[in-house]
Amino acid sequence: MLINFLQAIYDNNTPLPSDTEIYHQLKGDIEYFSISPQVYSQLKQQNQLDKTPLLFQNQLKESYNQVLLQNLFIKNQTKEILNAFDDLAIEAIPLKGVFFSEKYFGDLAARGTSDIDLLIMPSDLRNAIESVKKLGYIVEEECSPNHFHCSFSKELPGSAIPLSVEIHWNILKEDTSNLNIEEFWNEAIPMSQYSHIKELSDYHTFYFICLHAWRHNLDSMKHFIDIVQMVHVLGDSLDLDSLFRDATSHKTLKRMERTLSIVYHVFPHLEEIKKLPINKRTGLWWQYEAIKSSTYRNVKVYADFFDYQFFSFDTVRHRFLAFSQWISPTRNDLMTELGFEIKSKNLLIEYSRLYKRRFLGVVKSMKE
Repeated sequence: MLINFLQAIYDNNTPLPSDTEIYHQLKGDIEYFSISPQVYSQLKQQNQLDKTPLLFQNQLKESYNQVLLQNLFIKNQTKEILNAFDDLAIEAIPLKGVFFSEKYFGDLAARGTSDIDLLIMPSDLRNAIESVKKLGYIVEEECSPNHFHCSFSKELPGSAIPLSVEIHWNILKEDTSNLNIEEFWNEAIPMSQYSHIKELSDYHTFYFICLHAWRHNLDSMKHFIDIVQMVHVLGDSLDLDSLFRDATSHKTLKRMERTLSIVYHVFPHLEEIKKLPINKRTGLWWQYEAIKSSTYRNVKVYADFFDYQFFSFDTVRHRFLAFSQWISPTRNDLMTELGFEIKSKNLLIEYSRLYKRRFLGVVKSMKE
């Protein structure tokens, strides 16, 4: 139902629902994926907001206004960090966040964000960490040794949720592709008012957004909206032929094919805006029900997971490394999958719990 609704607000050939009861059900899904600001902004820009029930409009607007205040605060905090980096001659590029919302959604509050993501040069990592710590981001999260970013946060008065800054020196695990991050830096555009702060080109922003969506296995409609929005905004200027050529060179082709195949399958009208230049479509075991409910499991869910986890890589070596990391995840990845903090230094017991959970999940899906 939510997919049909999102198709309607992006595709003029698809009418909005007319049944009031449908909007009541839609609100639950919209809140689940935290996309009220995107929906509100898009309906307003398309002059379709008045075609929806008043209660639905008011609920969307309330969430939109909350995000507006939050994003104003985060934008201010982001500028504080960027100013500090600029003064220290630390090269940096904001990723996603408030600047992405302003540029591609045309509205600061059209896309909620809860943290600050910054790409820096590996050589500037120590200085960048020292700088954010001086600004109060002193709580350091344990970083996986094979990861490509580290995270720092600070407590906010009156808020139970701290504000986090993720400092990236790459956009993918370095041992899973041949991607050269310097290509992104070389085409980055200087941001006004700064000497050392840049923004990604439209092309590399789209590349990054697709890889970011893949990394999360398109587990939220947020990822779909980001890609759909960029296709609408960039239109014919989006060079997908170059994208797939670069992805072939970077050994990220299967990730790009999988991600865009799924997005174009869910939003087929995108073909009319920018045709996807691949004949073979992959990742079509993806199911909306699986991301809507963590308890929804069937054979297709596991087929999709294995396709994502092991066949999203272009080389045998990269697949082997992905398999090894899945069999023996780091402490951080183990905590993420199990859903609780691990305090013991001996991980054997936690690994046994993990394998048991995986096995029982597969058995359950076979019975359904």
